[in-house]
Amino acid sequence: MTQILLSSSLSTSQKTLNQAEYNHSAKDTHAALMGDHERKMTDKDDLLPPREDFREVHYLTEDKVYEILSICEGKRDYSPLIRVIGRIFSSADGLVQSFRKDQGQHKPHTKEQRKAHQGKDEDKDEDEKERSTAMDQESEESEASASSRGAAAAESRLGPVEVSVDVEAVRRVYARLLSNETIEAAFLNALVYLTPHVELDLTYLDVYDTNPDYLNIFVIVMENSNLHSPEYLEMAMPLFCKCMSKLPLPALAKLTRLWSQYSIEQIRRMMETFQQLITFTVISNEYDSEHLVNDDDCVVAAAKCLKLVFYANVLGGDLDTDHNEDEEEEPASESSELTLQELLGEERRNKKGPRIDPLEKELGIRTLDCRQPLIPFEEFVNEPLNDVLEMDKDFTFFKVDSESKFSFQTCPFILNACTKSLGLYYDNRISMYSERRITALYSLVQGQQLNPYLRLKVRRDHIIDDALVRLEMIAMENPADLRKQLFVEFEGEQGVDEGGVSKEFFQLVLEEMFNPDIGMFTYDESTKLFWFNPSSLENEAQFTLIGIVLGLAIYNNCILDVHFPMVVYRKLMGKKGTYLDLADSHPVLYQSLKELLEYEGNVEEDMMITFQISQTDLFGDPITYDLKEHGDKIPVTMENRKEFVSLYAEYILNKSVERQFKAFRRGFQMVTNESPLKCLFRPEEVELLICGSRNLDFYALEETTEYDGGYHKDCRIIKDFWETVHSFSDEDKRLFLQFTTGTDRAPVGGLGKLKMIIAKNGPDTDRLPTSHTCFNALLLPEYDTKEKLKERLLKAITYAKGFGML
Repeated sequence: MTQILLSSSLSTSQKTLNQAEYNHSAKDTHAALMGDHERKMTDKDDLLPPREDFREVHYLTEDKVYEILSICEGKRDYSPLIRVIGRIFSSADGLVQSFRKDQGQHKPHTKEQRKAHQGKDEDKDEDEKERSTAMDQESEESEASASSRGAAAAESRLGPVEVSVDVEAVRRVYARLLSNETIEAAFLNALVYLTPHVELDLTYLDVYDTNPDYLNIFVIVMENSNLHSPEYLEMAMPLFCKCMSKLPLPALAKLTRLWSQYSIEQIRRMMETFQQLITFTVISNEYDSEHLVNDDDCVVAAAKCLKLVFYANVLGGDLDTDHNEDEEEEPASESSELTLQELLGEERRNKKGPRIDPLEKELGIRTLDCRQPLIPFEEFVNEPLNDVLEMDKDFTFFKVDSESKFSFQTCPFILNACTKSLGLYYDNRISMYSERRITALYSLVQGQQLNPYLRLKVRRDHIIDDALVRLEMIAMENPADLRKQLFVEFEGEQGVDEGGVSKEFFQLVLEEMFNPDIGMFTYDESTKLFWFNPSSLENEAQFTLIGIVLGLAIYNNCILDVHFPMVVYRKLMGKKGTYLDLADSHPVLYQSLKELLEYEGNVEEDMMITFQISQTDLFGDPITYDLKEHGDKIPVTMENRKEFVSLYAEYILNKSVERQFKAFRRGFQMVTNESPLKCLFRPEEVELLICGSRNLDFYALEETTEYDGGYHKDCRIIKDFWETVHSFSDEDKRLFLQFTTGTDRAPVGGLGKLKMIIAKNGPDTDRLPTSHTCFNALLLPEYDTKEKLKERLLKAITYAKGFGML
């Protein structure tokens, strides 16, 4: 039997033989297990009348359970109920038929069936007739269910999901029985017996296609509130999760839709069950580069099951499947010549953009569509798993899309932003090496010397003009060059770009672009955020440059000092701005519109507003805009105020800045279009990726800092140094970070993820400390006193700019 399971490719005759062996083995195994189970109960069987053995019960209803329970409580002997639970809950057929909803809407119960459900039948012949009738009815329902699947698919994705099992009845039965420890153990033992047969059914038989009610097994089992207990986690849940992960895609989608209609408490219970199974398995094993967590079937299966709960959480939340940004298609090349990649056989794997999760496609929703999930996304992250995940190996499995190896990047919700950023880093670096390789091969083929890097030579006082001209030429001639590794050189300066010069380049470009005098962006003093100026006189190329800079920052692993509201990142990921986004970007306007929606008086007479709005342009002159045709003549009333608010938000966040934002997004996508950015990160994580964390924990930085040149953490100068830094104001701490690393933000994961080096730079001297921002290295002389250290350090971080200017 084991050999059959391990076979990956069988001929038709082999499959036929295996099927026969499977049927025979499954029957033998089940008979042996149940025979053993029933032999253990023979001591008490003799004490009960034959009628109370309940051997004629082949499936359970709520009434039947209560009837048997009542008899057992009367005799103070629960063995008959334990035997029934063991027999039914260890049988796939028994569970499929159990706890059905009232059948009145399909086919009326016969008088005999009602008696069977109520436990009032008196003779065995009548019982046999009823079971036969029930089996016929089951067959008819299966056929009806199969024929209605197409109709169900046409219904709204968020409409009611019909399953034949009565979920509420199952919950009441579990609540009644699980309080009894003796009975509770029967559920565990039955599940252990059940799962091997279910796995075989799903592996070798298309059981869901022939009988969609097979899904009832998973619905019923998941209602057990004790699945998170150690006994279940160790004995039953690993194989049960493996069974669930083998369900076909339509079954997984149906299960997800069903769970999305559950309460938050029910969804959280299932989430915690799968999370505890992953955590329990991870901390119970040791993983390394030879024994990867990706090869642990239990963890992989639990992650796949957790994905169902995650999408149920999304479906049950506040969804916005509309308001999607129009995707711009890249114009087809008119050249008849072979492209560089085609010439060298290096066609891009992700040419059509990032992959789409099959379950996501089947459900017709995206994580991005959910504005507010039932359970915060952060609770789905499993930190113990992140700690043992070998991201370089996982990235390889993700990129190759291997069927034999599982990548946790196909379940990005379980990964924290730091782990995902590492995966993105590998993707970017491999793309850089690929471009470098292609350039080298092309040079050999064509005999031309091409630059394997993206080199920018700019003048500090003309940085925008120089950068704009160079990047615009690259974007027009060969946008793929933007995915080469960036090297920046400031004219007249000695700095060699190992990362630090690029950081200052980005900083200077952004300072120039976001200068209010330029007029590209407006600045809100209350929120400290920038927004696109709808009256900007700058051409689209300037906004495209900003988008390219943001893309290059992600691509080259640089953190930028950018202050955009969250709606900008949502729009970059493909969602239009809506009324709710105004709370972040335009809080005063949002509050006014909210008061309008909540106003209980006469809106038309009291507010006296129309569908015409006014704004001020760059020069302070008023501009009017009709939200609807002849909007100045259409009053806002109680009936149309929602439409007014929606159109107002649409204008402010989308229409008024459409030209500027499209150019901005075009530049961003020139760099990131082929990266897995969209499929891995949520908008708030993209902001973290670009801007870094504003939470500066210098104690975490102290813990991870390394020392060189004779310094160590216990020497006097180092102790004085950290006491001095911890005493700095927040502003001075940001200046210190800017001086040492090239940015005043913490990377994704906090300052603890920053690898800073403090190296000895000679004995006591009047020279200032220096830094290599490329390597996050501080060169610190061994000053005699703590006071001198503080004075020299403050002067260095306050007047730092440039790279060895000539």
